[in-house]
Amino acid sequence: MLHMDLFQAGKNTSDFYFNTLKNHLIVGHRHLEKPHRHDFFAAILFTRGTGVHEIDFQRYDVSKGSLFFMSPGQIHSWELSEDIDGYIFFCSQQFYEMHYVNQKLRHFPFFGSVTYPRKLQLTAGELERKLYLFMELQNEYLSRDLLKNGLILSLMSQIFIHSARAFSKDMDHHASSASLSYFKHYQDFENLVEQYFMAEKSIAFYSSKMNISSKHLNRIIQTVVQKTATEVITERVILEAKRMLIYLDESLVEIAFRLGYEEYSYFVRVFRKTSEMTPTEFIRKYKA
Repeated sequence: MLHMDLFQAGKNTSDFYFNTLKNHLIVGHRHLEKPHRHDFFAAILFTRGTGVHEIDFQRYDVSKGSLFFMSPGQIHSWELSEDIDGYIFFCSQQFYEMHYVNQKLRHFPFFGSVTYPRKLQLTAGELERKLYLFMELQNEYLSRDLLKNGLILSLMSQIFIHSARAFSKDMDHHASSASLSYFKHYQDFENLVEQYFMAEKSIAFYSSKMNISSKHLNRIIQTVVQKTATEVITERVILEAKRMLIYLDESLVEIAFRLGYEEYSYFVRVFRKTSEMTPTEFIRKYKA
């Protein structure tokens, strides 16, 4: 797990960090290309170059105008061309939420939802507007002006809000038949899954918590993300399994048990069905 202090040479604060991508890759050295995790929230805007960015085992193409968001605990790595450039900033949850008490970072869908995409591909006009905000953020980060943190937080919020609106437009064609209440129910479901997924795998448990029928819960999930509730639960469990397989020095049986599977063979079947490979094959691929 990488901490913000690693990138904060000479800085008094470990709550916010800003850099150009080119300089960031020098500061962090090339070990950043290996799969790793952060304990902070991050936004990365690419303005030049190409490559591949993998976040929680999902591969995304990188090009000019690619904007990525990452949450604490997510595993990511990248393979980038030599001419890569852009901007990157990190912030701690405490830094943001001490000032915006009623606006949690995980309320932004690209930070809070496991099923939400992490990449936004900007048009030329959108890139120009985002670049202005990123450059203003850089200027403020390097300044010693009065109320510096306040302006940094304001600029970050503008980036997050505009991005959430852009993501929403991108996904409208998927959710044209979903009402606002369906989205709210889905968000409640994901929050419950995040809280209970290790111990509870049944739809009945979550529908009971939400005071709706299992059939209606499935209808909501199908409408919003075109998956069953069981698929969403299982995908969250297997994502955690993948993280554990890379970072925990425990046996496969112990990891299966941690995730609520008393029968290891059943865990392997679920893992293979979801990932199209066994846990052992996954370890060979990512820990080679």
